[in-house]
Amino acid sequence: MGKKKILIADDEPSIRLLIRSMLSKDYIVIMANDGQEAIDIARQQSPDLILMDILMPKMDGYIACHAIKTHPATKAIPVVMLTGIDYELNKKLSQQVGASGYITKPFQLQELTEMIGQLLSTP
Repeated sequence: MGKKKILIADDEPSIRLLIRSMLSKDYIVIMANDGQEAIDIARQQSPDLILMDILMPKMDGYIACHAIKTHPATKAIPVVMLTGIDYELNKKLSQQVGASGYITKPFQLQELTEMIGQLLSTP
């Protein structure tokens, strides 16, 4: 079996590149600049997992996550919300739109890889 594919959706190029450098040894990493692009890429490339920023231009992570989780072709893809804001309300909203996890920036590589490992190991 080949490497699993992870989509990183974040409007900050430095964050996308940092996460890609952390994960590219073990995963195929594809990137999106905003929520709408994340939806389009998810439908075209069917990643195994999506790391989604909440605050993005054009379409925020909540709306994009909801669109991904309610579309038949992408609803099974786990989405982990990544955000610089650690509010309980954000965690609740993330769960309501179907997110499988929530990680606050700045995060540790171990925290991220553990979350990814848990979500990708579940059948």
